[in-house]
Amino acid sequence: MIVTASASGSLASLAFAKKVSANDTINIGIIGTGQRGTGLASVLQNMPSYKLIACCDILPDRLEKCLSLADKDAKGYSNYKKLLNNKSVDAVIISSPLSLHHEMVMAAAENGKHIFCEKTMAYDYEQTKAIRNKIKDYKGIFQVGHQYRSTPMYHKVRELLTNGRLGKVKYFRCQYHRNNDWRRPVDNPKNEKTINWRMYREFSKGLTAELCSHQIDIVNWMTDSVPIKVTGFGGVDYWQDGRETYDNVNLIYEYPDGIKANFTSVLSNAFDGYKITIMGDQGTIVIGRDEAWLYAEAVAMKNNKGTEKGIVDGVSGATIKNWTQGKPVPLYFDDGGLAPTAHALNDFEKYVKENKKPFSNEETGKNAAIAVHMGIEAMDSGQVIYWKDRGV
Repeated sequence: MIVTASASGSLASLAFAKKVSANDTINIGIIGTGQRGTGLASVLQNMPSYKLIACCDILPDRLEKCLSLADKDAKGYSNYKKLLNNKSVDAVIISSPLSLHHEMVMAAAENGKHIFCEKTMAYDYEQTKAIRNKIKDYKGIFQVGHQYRSTPMYHKVRELLTNGRLGKVKYFRCQYHRNNDWRRPVDNPKNEKTINWRMYREFSKGLTAELCSHQIDIVNWMTDSVPIKVTGFGGVDYWQDGRETYDNVNLIYEYPDGIKANFTSVLSNAFDGYKITIMGDQGTIVIGRDEAWLYAEAVAMKNNKGTEKGIVDGVSGATIKNWTQGKPVPLYFDDGGLAPTAHALNDFEKYVKENKKPFSNEETGKNAAIAVHMGIEAMDSGQVIYWKDRGV
């Protein structure tokens, strides 16, 4: 979805979002009904606490597809401002192209809507800070779509790190690979940039913002910090098809205490797909899509002398003897059979009804977005980019 309305840098006033009680259904609208927006609509179908009553997109076929997943009386819009003027809409999901997040968030706040804004929070440094500065005083709920902050698996990993199971952690290795051109089919050439907006710098920041941002946010969370500096390389080196956003990125961030985090994403090889490896001097956690494993270092086995000392927290059926033998042991967590997006929307419901600040909020969203933009600037310029020069 691409619209031409200009972004507003400020609001004269902020409306108060509607209070929703514990037993109420949240009337929600989706702005941007491409692949992600339609996917969110599918998730909402199985969540009785929500009623999808409005959808917006400038492409009629996408709008109709999303409406087919919505309430039978749902309204369709080609102009998001008209959707926001609908007084029956309590909350909105913003799943538009990245370049539109800022103006849509500002308009949604002005209209008193609770807001679920997909990641990355905003297109550039200035828009990122502007959203943070406005939302911190907003009397409504604002959640950023870094859904892994809502996922039980990552909370279990965080628990193990906090409990010192990996010892001293100094390195994160993160990858998010795919083997395809990342394009969507286009029937009419005039819709090329509307549909394939991720390919063009005017609308998108490419792989770093769309994929790596998830893992950058996780490292921020797991380290309780933000990066000090970043360097990296990227390019359009495989898909020679007129795209402007990189088809491969390789970034190294330095965090406080000498912690290094490497983020790679390529569109020409899918080996191991999505993975985060957290490496400590006592052990390693490897995180996949929906499961994670704990490995021990030899030094941990030596220190524990191979003796059994009880059940290791969060590790399925494993004793300390088992996990100190360097073999992968699965982490146990209860995700209720739900995907990360469903967990995030469940959290959004809770935050709206309890009027509580989300865990993935304007501050954490700002930190992830600033880090994303630093990485892109580092690749574009060939320089080391420092947080102190860009962040707040």
